[in-house]
Amino acid sequence: MTSTEHRSDAAILGRMSVNDVDTILDISRANAHSTEVEHIVPDASDALFTWDYDKGARPKLEKLYEKGKTSQWNANDLPWDLEVDPNTIFRVGDQLPPTREDLAGDPSSPLHRWGDKEWAEYRREAVAWRLSQFLHGEQGALLCTAKIVETVPWIDAKYYAATQVVDEARHVEVFGRYLRTKLDSEYPINPHLRLLLDDIINDSRWDMTYLGMQIMVEGLALAAFGFMHAGTEEPLLRQLLRYVMADEARHVAFGVLSLQEYYSHLTQAEIRERQEFAFEAAVRMRDRFLSQEVYERLGVPVRPMVELLLNLPPERSAFQRMLFSKIVPNCRKLGLLDAGDGWLRDRFTEIGVIEFEHHVDTSEEYEEFVAA
Repeated sequence: MTSTEHRSDAAILGRMSVNDVDTILDISRANAHSTEVEHIVPDASDALFTWDYDKGARPKLEKLYEKGKTSQWNANDLPWDLEVDPNTIFRVGDQLPPTREDLAGDPSSPLHRWGDKEWAEYRREAVAWRLSQFLHGEQGALLCTAKIVETVPWIDAKYYAATQVVDEARHVEVFGRYLRTKLDSEYPINPHLRLLLDDIINDSRWDMTYLGMQIMVEGLALAAFGFMHAGTEEPLLRQLLRYVMADEARHVAFGVLSLQEYYSHLTQAEIRERQEFAFEAAVRMRDRFLSQEVYERLGVPVRPMVELLLNLPPERSAFQRMLFSKIVPNCRKLGLLDAGDGWLRDRFTEIGVIEFEHHVDTSEEYEEFVAA
């Protein structure tokens, strides 16, 4: 690929437009009834040894490694004996976006005539679905970070990534335990999330693993955890989320600090590939949060709900946009927003998230999470 060869949005996404509802639903239908217990993804990456063991060549990564070692916590120390009522996890039933007004305010919405019983069931399922996707995403992070240990060329990065492997195993443990013991409900992995994780793991280039997982997936998760933490008074979930957020902030910072150096040496054509990958990942993650599986389980027509969510006016789609509040400034810090002809800036403008470009990037923010 040269710097003048620009792929269309359709070629990148495999559909005619960002909001192509037919393709979004087709992806979901293709995976709706999968019964697989194991999922195999080909991984052709080279395992890279380094004989340069001098620690500290990259001081910011060394600092992050030291922070990672001293910030470990034990999942068993959380207050698992607390009783959890799935119906009262959130202070106000409509506090977990999208709200009742978002979903049912329009008389044409399939949920417009729902009563309190239906909304209570929806809230329980929405929480179980969201925590289930966090669980699956954390396993993806576990595999990706193990891959980073294997493939990244710098010893400082290998050291820190090893601490993150432990973090991710702990995250899988706590989300799985909460779902099994407190909610007694779990959803399979969302097909849009699975496709993204497959792409990240399948790519043989170590920096693409960083970009896809550390910047995009972990960045969105950090914002989503923040929403849930702010919206609940359930003590166990609040403490669980707060611990996980402190870890995730370090993980995203790890991606920013590592890629900032590496990207400064790439050609414009190589940067363009990273921009396209970031855009594709952003759209897949947005599609993931359409939560089609919840509506299917509740017997609600899925297509009108997806169309409703995709077409929410800006003042009512703040949640969907805020999920990118950690991703956009980090892409800016990496130089991806305006590289070349500013292609990624245009794409993020198109999906309505460019407003977050001047939010603090996570390479500076992570210490605040740990301190809190």
